[in-house]
Amino acid sequence: MSNLKFVSFDHVRFYVGNAKQAAYWYCANFGFKPFAYKGLETGSRQVTLHAVKQDKIIFVFENALLPGNHDLGDHLVQHGDGVKDVAFEVDDVATIIEYAKKQGVKVVKDITEESDENGSVKYASLQTYGDTIHTLIERKNYKGLFLPGFKAHPQNATFFETLPSVGLNFLDHCVGNQPVAEMEPAVQWYEKMLQFHRFWSVDDTMIHTEYSALNSIVMASPDETIKMPINEPAVGKRAVSQIQEYIDYYGGAGVQHIALNTKDIISAIKSLRSRGVEFLTIPRSYYDNLRERLSTAKINVAEDLDILQELDILVDFDDDGYLLQIFSKPCQDRPTLFIEIIQRNNHQGFGAGNFKALFESIELEQNERGNLFYEDVNKGGKRL
Repeated sequence: MSNLKFVSFDHVRFYVGNAKQAAYWYCANFGFKPFAYKGLETGSRQVTLHAVKQDKIIFVFENALLPGNHDLGDHLVQHGDGVKDVAFEVDDVATIIEYAKKQGVKVVKDITEESDENGSVKYASLQTYGDTIHTLIERKNYKGLFLPGFKAHPQNATFFETLPSVGLNFLDHCVGNQPVAEMEPAVQWYEKMLQFHRFWSVDDTMIHTEYSALNSIVMASPDETIKMPINEPAVGKRAVSQIQEYIDYYGGAGVQHIALNTKDIISAIKSLRSRGVEFLTIPRSYYDNLRERLSTAKINVAEDLDILQELDILVDFDDDGYLLQIFSKPCQDRPTLFIEIIQRNNHQGFGAGNFKALFESIELEQNERGNLFYEDVNKGGKRL
């Protein structure tokens, strides 16, 4: 039994070119509300951070205030807007850091304590795959809004409250894409440094189309409160898979998508579509095949399949339960990060039965972008 206690995902922090606008976009599109702020008005002279919140989900958007900030600037040139930090709440940061140091972890920021009138927070940051970090946050002695140095967000939320309520509840999982042959080293990092274990996996013998294939291993924290799937492209027959497209445009390993859990995906997707969120389109043949498979299944899907089809929501199931999931189009100009919405009904998988349909849908989008290539995107290439 592990003595390393991970409570949950704490927040996800993005490096972006304009934090104020990015925060507004996620509020208007995905149903977040302005939550906490750190900037010139609060005494932060180098960077601004805008935190937005929906139930237990917190996204933080950070940008530089002054020229010459190479940490943020170089990250943006290399990766575009993207996830820098997947932060975990932990019970005892010192125990985890002490253990990880003995395993040879790269510490980005050693244990630091910050305080204000609401108490104190201890945290430390570790380097994981690519330029991504994990900040471990011990907040049991803190009663404030978010973190020391943050104040209530000054943005008036009245406008956002006039939009349809979405109802996303918590961060289900956070997926990291790796270049070819780098999934296993990333997986071993989580095993060695944080005592995570292998929770679920698929490989290219199960998940492939003519153009795309992947290997995926889901890493889970010791008591399975945090799940981090790790993907790598398997060599497709003739083209750039959607995993490789991500690697090419992001400039290496990074967070490919964030899955947000909801209790009512139909209501959530109707609201998100009315707010302007664009989702991948799923072919009719998928639903014809789904109805056929469900006709002999041991479980019953409570939701109306006609409505699921109308909304392009995917269904995966086993003998005990099912999940419903849908994937947004990329959330920035580079075809990199996107958002998944997921509802679980006694099913703890990750949609393996949907991967083929999902790949085919993504491949149509890739072809529109001119990225379903025979050659590496950086070398030009021929559109199919």
